[in-house]
This record gives sequence, structure tokens and C-alpha cells, in this order.
Amino acid sequence: MSSQSDLLFTPATKIAALIRRRKLSPVEHIEAVLAAVERLQPKLNCFVTVTADQARKAAREAEQAVMSGQKLGPLHGVAVSIKDLIPTKGVRTTFGSVAYADHVPDRDDTLVARLAAAGAIMIGKTTTPEFGIKGQTDAPIFGTTRNPWDLERTPGGSSGGAAAAVAAGLAPLGLGSDGAGSTRIPAACCGLVGLKGTTGAIPYQEARDAFGNVIAAGPLTRTIADAALMQSVMAGPDAQDPWTANVAPLGQVAPALLAQDLSGLRIGYLARAGNKAVAADVAANTRAALDVLDGLGAEVEEVTADIDWMAEDQRVLYLCSIANNLGPVVDRFGERTDPVLRAYVAAGKKHDVAAYIRAINARTRLFRAVQGLFDTYDFLVSPTLTRTALAADFNGASGIVDIDGTAVGPVQPHWTGFVYPFNLTGHPALSVPSGWARDGLPTGVQIIGPRHADGNILRLGALLEQALPWAARTPPVAAA
Repeated sequence: MSSQSDLLFTPATKIAALIRRRKLSPVEHIEAVLAAVERLQPKLNCFVTVTADQARKAAREAEQAVMSGQKLGPLHGVAVSIKDLIPTKGVRTTFGSVAYADHVPDRDDTLVARLAAAGAIMIGKTTTPEFGIKGQTDAPIFGTTRNPWDLERTPGGSSGGAAAAVAAGLAPLGLGSDGAGSTRIPAACCGLVGLKGTTGAIPYQEARDAFGNVIAAGPLTRTIADAALMQSVMAGPDAQDPWTANVAPLGQVAPALLAQDLSGLRIGYLARAGNKAVAADVAANTRAALDVLDGLGAEVEEVTADIDWMAEDQRVLYLCSIANNLGPVVDRFGERTDPVLRAYVAAGKKHDVAAYIRAINARTRLFRAVQGLFDTYDFLVSPTLTRTALAADFNGASGIVDIDGTAVGPVQPHWTGFVYPFNLTGHPALSVPSGWARDGLPTGVQIIGPRHADGNILRLGALLEQALPWAARTPPVAAA
């Protein structure tokens, strides 16, 4: 590495290769990351807990394994951060809540265990809004997390801490989770790759309702290759997750995608998904990505099918879940909880069982409508978000989203309307950077594929990455 900065922004795939070839010590890599964390944490506030001592010990052991010729995993010695919604044995896991401020699990989530088995070294737990309930990352227990591209903006949520860390060079890999866009929102806000795989592509042991689960953990990275590698080591059946039993292995790519000639590939452009508007610069960057695919031979056309994106029913499902699962926390801790959480619990309690059943039925109709689109199209493409990152102090419960100077409505669907539908349908969705907007912040484009086409959407993302490279651009805070 020519400099510490170069090392911080080196992809995980290259770091692992350098370590295997004995050209980089895991100790050197981890020390560089921890030094950067110490320097930038006061500005970004993206970690709840930094596991420096454990990471240093693991790095020394990883170095010894290299020197003694032991068999090395695909992520041997590579730093990773873990979202604080995901249990880690012996390491405080707060869920962003005062209710769990001192909670120390006695087990690792299976994804944490699989990353460790692949050789990754955890450097800490990243911030999340209380119980991951919103698209901004702040919580009473730790305060506000900042976007590395502009400290007055949110990094998105709920995996905002993971995204801010990866974007700032604080480990090349971040494990997030996505129940309503929570990896893809921060990926778009921070100029990263964020993957929500097909439901069951990797296990999600933390679901309260395993059979009705809409949440998928997944990678936040700077490159497609890093996302694919990280996802691959986490994939595979898990006895505690009924969706994982018969899922196709990650990485299967259709032969038609192996070359750079996409002739015959059909792509449907989603210009709207329940939202009123898209910012002009976001739309222009999305069009530039579509033009790349068109230039490679794909047939691109705007989707004109009349889809009920069930914006109101989405809110019923979301709010009722929060009210029933988290109402007891609000009852116990009151004003010590996030005011947005309190507002969501109150709103969810207003809906009766009939409204909830109607929303469940609407989810089935949405699934079938999206399935029908794949009778016509091989992939769907949309903006990830309707505009760049909101203000860091935006009120997710009552705030009104502004697009190009016009107030358009609440966050869902007017900022995040493109992402949540695919949690409900279970289709894989990938956010990749599409460029930068006039305000200097990143924008994202989302690629959606048929269920179990995770490898295919990653391949399409790789073609965009090659044509519109983004990873070399680093945020201002990294150089401050």
C-alpha cells in the first residue's frame, strides 16, 4: 500500500489476496482501520461499541495462521463491522434502545459466526435507530450518526452506522439488515453497494415472525465483488429459518449475462412506485445507468402497467408490527424512547385486525403483480431513493420530504417508496451508486430481479460498476 488512505479504501477482495500472499499483515490492516475509527468516530458517530482489543487479538492470530501455512478462509484477516441489531456473543448489543443498553448476548447470530469462520475480524457494532424503525440513524442511546459526504445529512437508515463506516474507510465490509430498505437506503445516501437478497438467500435468525419475515441481512460495501463475496460466505441453509431450505446458491449467473453483450435482455424502468416525484438529478443519473445497459444491447422501456404499490397498506403492516412488538418497550420506558418510535406505536394501535388482514391481502396482490412484470422483463430498474440524503435531524414521523424545492409528502412513499415493496414481495434488490447530485451527495439506482436471481442482479451491477466506476471517489471527511 502506498499510504494508509489507500489501505483504508482497498476492497476486501484485494486485502484478502494481499494477506494470503503475505504482502499485507492482518495486524497492519486492523491497526489502520482502528486508527481511522478513533479519528473519525467523533465526527461520524457510527459505532456504538468498538471491539479494539478483540480485533487486535484476532489480527495477531490471523497473522500467525498465515505464517504457519494454515488453510485460510476467503475473508481471512479482513475487517468487518456488525450492525447493532445483530447479536454478538460477549459484545454489547443494544438494538439502539435504552431497554437493551447493557445487553450482552450469549450467542452469535449465525451470520456473525459464518463471517468469523470465513476469517473476517469484527471491529465493532455500528449504530442503528431504535430497533431499526426508520430511514435515518439516530437514537436516544447514542445520538445522531452523520453522513461522510456531508455531516449535516443523514447516512440513511436503519443501517446508517454501517454505511457511514464503510463509506469513510472504516473497514471495507459492513453487515446491515433490510426490513423496509435499510441496506439500500444508506447505500444510496453514502455511495455504496447495498444488497437485499431474495428472502432466505441468507438466514435471518432475528425475525420474530419467521414465516411472514420481510427482513434480509446483507452487505454494505464499496464494490460489487466485495458484496458478492460477503454474501456468499453467509449463504446456506439454517435450521432456524424456514425460508433457507431450498434456496439456490448465490452466484448462479445466467449465461446471457456472462459477456458484455446484453442483446435480448429486457429491462423495465420503474419511474414511480407510489411516490409523486423524483429529483431531476436523481432521474438524470438513473437514465445514465439505463443508457449504459441500452448501449450494451438491452431493451429498456418504461413500465406502464398499473401497479398498486399499496402505500397505505404498507404503513398498516409496518405500524401494526411496531405497535405489537415494541409497544411494551414504549409502555415501560416512555419518553426515554425515540419520539418516532412512540409516534409509530401510537399510530399502529389505531388499526384493527380487519385493516391488518386487508393489508396482508394487499401484499399478496403486490407480489403477484411484480411476478407478472417478470413475465415481460428480465429485470426492473428504478432510482433507489427519490432524492439525496435528508437532513440529519429530519423528523421521520412528521417531516415532509422536499424534492427540487417542492414539498411532496412523508418519507414513505415520497423518499423510500422504491425500496419497501421488494421486502414485501421477497424479490432480490441491489442498490449501486448512479452518480452524484448537484449538492455533492451520491445518488443510487436499484436493480430488482426475479426471486433467486441474486447472482444475476449482482452481475448487472458489475456491468454498471465497470461503465460508471464509483469506488475511487472518497468522501470529504476521510481527508479531513
